[in-house]
Amino acid sequence: MENFKHILVISRMIPYSRQAIKVGISLARKYDAKLMVLHLVTNPVDLMAVNAPGLFPDEECNKYNSSLQEAEEQLDKVIKQEIRDGFPIKELTSNRDPLEVIVKVVNEENIDLIVVSSHEEGRIEHALFGGENDAIIRKMPCSIMLVKK
Repeated sequence: MENFKHILVISRMIPYSRQAIKVGISLARKYDAKLMVLHLVTNPVDLMAVNAPGLFPDEECNKYNSSLQEAEEQLDKVIKQEIRDGFPIKELTSNRDPLEVIVKVVNEENIDLIVVSSHEEGRIEHALFGGENDAIIRKMPCSIMLVKK
């Protein structure tokens, strides 16, 4: 295995991202690497406002929005606790094209390893993120670790 020095965790601000962040922290500690967490906010608009009739049930949109808020709070707790314990984590947030932002960060920060969650997607997540992991895998010049729940 390589000696990773710059690790990037991709967070989509969903519950599955928590496990990816924990794995990223563990690897950064093991390899004495710098850790960066990139929060991708790919749904900057209100789902209810743009929901086409019949596309997603209102109850599913409400559940998804609630899940996003809970995930954001949980991720914030995990990261802030690590920082309080003296482990430096650099955080970035972007609502731009995920692939473009990831490529830019990987190149600018000399990332050796990307850690990203791999999970089963619901209908809303598939509409928002569908195929994103495949694109990341094809375009990145560094190693990628997919973390399952």
